[in-house]
Amino acid sequence: MEGAVIVPTSGARGTARQATTHPQPPTTTNHPLRVAIVGGGPGGLYAAALLKRLDPSREVTVWERNAPNDTFGFGVVLSDETLGGIEHADPVVYEALQKHFIRWDDIDIVHRGTRHTSGGHGFAALGRKRLLEVLHERCRTLGIDLRFRAEAPYPAWLAETYDLVIAADGVHSTTREAYAHVFRPHVATHHCRYIWLAADFAFDAFRFEIAETEHGVMQLHGYPYAPDASTVIIEMREEVWQAAGFEDLDDQESVERCAKIFAEALGGRPLRSNKSAWTTFRTVVNERWSHGNVVLLGDAAHTAHFSIGSGTKLAVEDALALAACLEEQPTLERALEAYEEERRPVVASTQRAARASLEWFENVARYLDQPPRQFAFNLLTRSRRVTHDNLRLRDAHFTESVERAFGCPPGTPPMFTPFRLRGLTLRNRVVVSPMDMYSALDGVPGDFHLVHLGARALGGAALVMTEMVCVSAEGRITPGCTGLYTGKQAESWKRITEFVHAQAPGTAIGVQLGHSGRKGSTKLMWDGMDEPLEDGNWPLVAASPMPYKPQSQTPRELTRAQLTDIREQFTAAAWRAARAGFDLLELHCAHGYLLSGFLSPLTNHRTDAYGGTLAKRLRFPLEVFDAVRGVWPEERPMTVRISATDWAEGGTSGEEAVAIARAFAAHGADAIDVSTGQVVAEERPEFGRSYQTPYADRIRHETGIPVIAVGAISSWDDVNSLILAGRTDLCALARPHLYDPHWTLHAAAEQGYDGPGVVWPAPYRAGSRRPQTGRTDAPKPRLTLGT
Repeated sequence: MEGAVIVPTSGARGTARQATTHPQPPTTTNHPLRVAIVGGGPGGLYAAALLKRLDPSREVTVWERNAPNDTFGFGVVLSDETLGGIEHADPVVYEALQKHFIRWDDIDIVHRGTRHTSGGHGFAALGRKRLLEVLHERCRTLGIDLRFRAEAPYPAWLAETYDLVIAADGVHSTTREAYAHVFRPHVATHHCRYIWLAADFAFDAFRFEIAETEHGVMQLHGYPYAPDASTVIIEMREEVWQAAGFEDLDDQESVERCAKIFAEALGGRPLRSNKSAWTTFRTVVNERWSHGNVVLLGDAAHTAHFSIGSGTKLAVEDALALAACLEEQPTLERALEAYEEERRPVVASTQRAARASLEWFENVARYLDQPPRQFAFNLLTRSRRVTHDNLRLRDAHFTESVERAFGCPPGTPPMFTPFRLRGLTLRNRVVVSPMDMYSALDGVPGDFHLVHLGARALGGAALVMTEMVCVSAEGRITPGCTGLYTGKQAESWKRITEFVHAQAPGTAIGVQLGHSGRKGSTKLMWDGMDEPLEDGNWPLVAASPMPYKPQSQTPRELTRAQLTDIREQFTAAAWRAARAGFDLLELHCAHGYLLSGFLSPLTNHRTDAYGGTLAKRLRFPLEVFDAVRGVWPEERPMTVRISATDWAEGGTSGEEAVAIARAFAAHGADAIDVSTGQVVAEERPEFGRSYQTPYADRIRHETGIPVIAVGAISSWDDVNSLILAGRTDLCALARPHLYDPHWTLHAAAEQGYDGPGVVWPAPYRAGSRRPQTGRTDAPKPRLTLGT
C-alpha cells in the first residue's frame, strides 16, 4: 500500500518528507472508532485514556519509540486549573496523581547574595516518570494498545487506516513535517542554551538563582518534584555558554561544572543527568492544527518556554479539549475545528506570556543593577500573568516591602508616585496618549478639542497630550488635523491650555509636533484610514520618493533647501507652542511620518549626507530637535516619540532603537516615548497586552534614559506593575481614556487611594465613590414546591 513505509515519527531521529497520500476527509460521524496516537508522552497517553474511557469499544493504539521507563527531564508542574480538569474528566487518574504530588507555595529569588521569598503561589509537581507510570497503568486497565520501542507507521498510512490520527510526537514532530505544506509550522529558536538536570534533595521553594561569572550571567531554575528530588535547569545565553567552554565538555564534565557554579544553592550536593544535553528552546507555532483526520496535540502543535511551566500542562489540556469536542460536535470535521477554536486563543495567550518570560531571562543581565527587591518583583511579574495586584493578594508583606523600597508612601500605589522631568513635576505616572481626532477646521482646534482635552485633564492623569499637531498645512495627515502654523491656531490652543491650568490645577498639558511626510493627504480615519483623498490633495514630501501604499501618492524627495524650510517650520511651531502655554513638547519621530521616515532604513534610501548609516539617517531628525530645543523654554521638558521596531524585515533593529534613544538624549531629550510600527504598510505586529513595553524596558535599562511606555496598557494594575518593576517611568494610555475620560480618578477610587497623586475636581468629589447598584444578595429560596 502506498505510504505504508515505516519511518520514525515520535522523536528527533529520522528525516521527514512530505506525505504522498492525503489523510482521509473527516467522517460524517463524530465518533471515530479506530484511533492512532503517535507519541507516548503525557498528552498522547492522556488523550488515549480519555477517548477509550468515553467509549470502551474504541480501538486506540499508541506508538512510542522509547521504552516505557525512558523519560527526559525530571519533574512536571501542573496548575490547580489543569488538575481540576483531570479530576472532572477522570477521577481515577486524578486520585493516582494526588498520591505523588509535592506541593509548596514559595518562590525564592537569589541575586547578589540576597534572597527574597514571595509566598502564596501554590505549586504542585511530581516526577515525570511517575506521571507516565500512572498514565501507562490507566491505559493498560482500559485496554489501550501501547507499543513501546516501536516507530509509528508513516503518517499517510495511518491516516488511511485509522479514523483519527493524533500527532503527539513532540517539538520535532515528523507527522507535522509530513504535512508541513498544510500545517505551515513556524519554528523559532532563541538565544539561550539550557540543560535539564536533577538533585537528590528537595528545594523548599521554587528557586531562581543568578550567578555572575567571569564569562557572563548564568541562572538556575529549581523546584522539588519528590520528597528527595528536585528538577534543576541551568540556562545561559549562547555566547556565555561558549565563553565558559561548555561546548568542549562531555556530559559528566558539564554536570560537574554546573554543580560547582551553583554550589551554594545546592548545598554542595552533586547534580545528575538523564541523557541530558545542552539545547536551545524552539517555539513552535502552526497556522493549522488539523488536516483531514490528522490533528496535532501538545508540543507538535505549539510550545511554550519552560520558565512558565507550561509544556505538559498545555498537552494535558489539549487532550481534555479534544476529547470533549469529539463528544460534543456532530461530525469529526466540526470537532477538530471546535478543538482548535477553543485551544488556539488559550495557547496564544500562554505563548505570549512564555515569550515575555523567555526574553526576560535571555536579557536578565539588563536588570542586575536593580535594587534587590525590585529585581525580585521584576522577575515575578516578567510574563505579565502575575501582576502587582495579584501579587499583593498572594503575599501582601512582600509586595509592600517592594513598594517601600521603591519609595511609595504608605497606602500609595506605585502609579500615584510623582515623577520629575526637567522643571516639571508630574504628580502621578499616567499620561493621556496623543490621539488624532481629525476634527479641526483649517488646522484650528475648536470646541471639540477643548472638551476632549479638558475632560481628560479633569480626569486625573498627570499629563495630557494633544494629538499630532502639524507644522504646516502640507504636513497634515488629513484635512481634519490640527496645526500650529498660524496665529489663529496658536490662540485656539492657548484657550485650551488656560482651561487646563485653571480648572485642573496640577495637570500638565503637552503638545506633540509632527509632519505627516508620505502619509499625508489622506481621508479622515473613519472614511478610510491611510486612503488617499479623492480630491483636494496636496503634494507630499519625504526622505525618499516611496508611496506608503501602492495606491498612495508618491512623495517628492526633499532637497537640502526644503529640509531647511521644514526645520524652520518646526521651530516656528515650537515657538508658538511655548507662547500658547504648553508645559511639555514632544517631537514625533515615529509611525512613518516625516522624521520617522528618515530614521528607518525601509523608508530612507537616500545616498547623500542624510541617508545610509544610522548616524546619517539621524542627522535631519537631530537637526530638527536641536532647532526646537533652541526656542523651547529651558525649564520645560522635551520628549521624543520613536518607533522602536518597524515590525518588518530589514527595518529598525533593537540595537538601532537604543542608539536612536541615546542620540536624542545626548542632544537634550528628557524622555523617550517608545512606540512601534506604522512605518510600512506591510508590517506584521505581534499584538498583545502591553506588547510594546519590552522596547521601552530595553531602552530604559540599556541607556538610563527615562521612558514612556505605550501600547495596549489597559488597566491600573498594568500601570502599577510596569512602574514598580522598573520597566518604564510613565505609562501612556489612549483607548482607555476614550472609554473613560476619568480613568485615573476611577483607578484611585478602585484602589481606595485619596492622596496628592490624584485630585478630584471639587465639583466631582461627590462622585469619588462607586454609585450603589441594585441588591444582588437576596436570600435564595429554601424550598421548591411542586405543583
